[in-house]
Amino acid sequence: MNCIIINDEPIVRQAIKILIEKTQNLVLLSSFNNDVDASKFMQNNVVDLIFLDIQISGINGVEFAKTIPQEIFVIFYNSLSVFDVKSSEVHAIDYLVKPIKSERFQKGVAKAEVYFRLLKKGNINKIRQITDDYFVI
Repeated sequence: MNCIIINDEPIVRQAIKILIEKTQNLVLLSSFNNDVDASKFMQNNVVDLIFLDIQISGINGVEFAKTIPQEIFVIFYNSLSVFDVKSSEVHAIDYLVKPIKSERFQKGVAKAEVYFRLLKKGNINKIRQITDDYFVI
């Protein structure tokens, strides 16, 4: 899956980049410190997954996620678990709490891969139906 990172903290972007590089099925296309540059990049590049901080300068991550196509998956992360509920408003694949442990990162990516395979098989309606009828605890 082609992915990008959006975070206004360089050290956090680097940490997530390291986790992505250890993950076999992810290809990091680029990382961004703001939503504007990320949006421009997504207009001309195929992005399957975004690792998105809830609190980025300029815009709230949940608000940004509402502006992207539903076919692009989002894994949110933040140091506060209080935003976990808000991430469900935009059908986020997962929510990771910083500091992100490698095992927890891999679980989130595994969820994204399942959805990605379903999407590629033309089963997007099944994905929407599942997410509309259920929530994960």
